[in-house]
Amino acid sequence: MQPPRTDLDPPKSDPYTLEQLKEYDGSKPDKPIYVSIKGDIFDVTRKADVYGPGKSYNLFAGKDGSKGLGMSSLKPEDAIPDYSTLQENDRKVLDDWHSYFSKRYNVIGRVSDLPPVVANL
Repeated sequence: MQPPRTDLDPPKSDPYTLEQLKEYDGSKPDKPIYVSIKGDIFDVTRKADVYGPGKSYNLFAGKDGSKGLGMSSLKPEDAIPDYSTLQENDRKVLDDWHSYFSKRYNVIGRVSDLPPVVANL
């Protein structure tokens, strides 16, 4: 597990749609790799060995996979932004992932078109 960083940039709130986020899935070497959790978009490019194509967590690259993270699931059908049906213990896991990422990766933006049920959580 990587330690928290002290050199992170201040969080940005640049808007990205879920469709735009797909461009940052690691499949294009000239683009960074982004992962969104609860609508916050993190630049995970420096961990391409984990989030890059064919790697263990690439499933979450270029999308908001909050539900899957909360469930600790690597099933593609769970890597979706709508985490409204998660049980309380899974929401805690999701919050822990968000906290972990917040301490290790720069926030470069925010998903602007989350499903309405999630946008109000």
